[in-house]
Amino acid sequence: MKNNKKTNRKKLNKGGKGNQSRVTTLKVTEAAELMNFLMEKLPGKSRNNIKSLLVHRQVRVGNKTISQYNHLLAEGDVVEVQWAKVRTSTSNTKGVEILFEDDHLIIISKDTGLLSMGTDKQQERTAYNILKEHVKVSDPENKIFIVHRLDRDTSGIMMFAKTPEAQQIMQSNWKKQVQERTYVALVEGRIKKDSDTMISWLKENSAFVTYSSKTDNGGKKAVTHYNVLKRSKGYSLAEVKIATGRKNQIRIHMKELGHPIVGDKKYGASTNPLRRLGLHAQVLAFKHPITNEILRFETRIPKKFTDLFKYGR
Repeated sequence: MKNNKKTNRKKLNKGGKGNQSRVTTLKVTEAAELMNFLMEKLPGKSRNNIKSLLVHRQVRVGNKTISQYNHLLAEGDVVEVQWAKVRTSTSNTKGVEILFEDDHLIIISKDTGLLSMGTDKQQERTAYNILKEHVKVSDPENKIFIVHRLDRDTSGIMMFAKTPEAQQIMQSNWKKQVQERTYVALVEGRIKKDSDTMISWLKENSAFVTYSSKTDNGGKKAVTHYNVLKRSKGYSLAEVKIATGRKNQIRIHMKELGHPIVGDKKYGASTNPLRRLGLHAQVLAFKHPITNEILRFETRIPKKFTDLFKYGR
């Protein structure tokens, strides 16, 4: 009996027939994004309820399971919602919000103050450890693999792999796989230009301090594009896109511009009304390493950032 139970559990986790208790079929009559369509057709469900259905791969369009909330539906598509009872994870995922999960990747939104991954000297709770516990709930043999990092005090979207293959494809072809990486940065002062591109070479010394040079100093080339979204007397909110992913790249370039990121004492900030770093990874778009689908994830600008402009500060 024990072996049978174990087999059945694996079938349920993979979405086998035992996991299909009831199915709602919905016909698409006009083009729409999947989230908006489901919000309209399932009025008793909240946005979080629908996100949960997507994350747990309970929504199908045609013969394909879809987990992106912004998947575009065409007239004539058939959407199926499987009302299987989802087993609740017992892992503590406080500090991360899972935006997407399949057999190959996990996409999360990380809180500020949480390390991406620990070191030998830093054994505190990290995004990596939280997700490692999360995937082991369904199978103790499951693992996760780091793909890229965010600074401890930067919040926003991160990607982890669930297989070595997915990790290798993403890391070895990062520039080709990643379509967009957009941040929002709250900085000190009023940025004069509405938009600009900053290019420099970044090099770290033996004291782990990174220096920027307008000419090649033997370091790594860094390219940052920005576009100002809001201005007030003392602050600017900018959308920042990076063509390269260097350590502390945005923080260094904003300091070089004369507008350090709010709360960034390391790179010259003098004030911190947020009580956190004013940097958030808002958008990540990429080609899935296995399916080759283009996936795009976007989070809201932190309310603390925008609230600062309500009071004319």
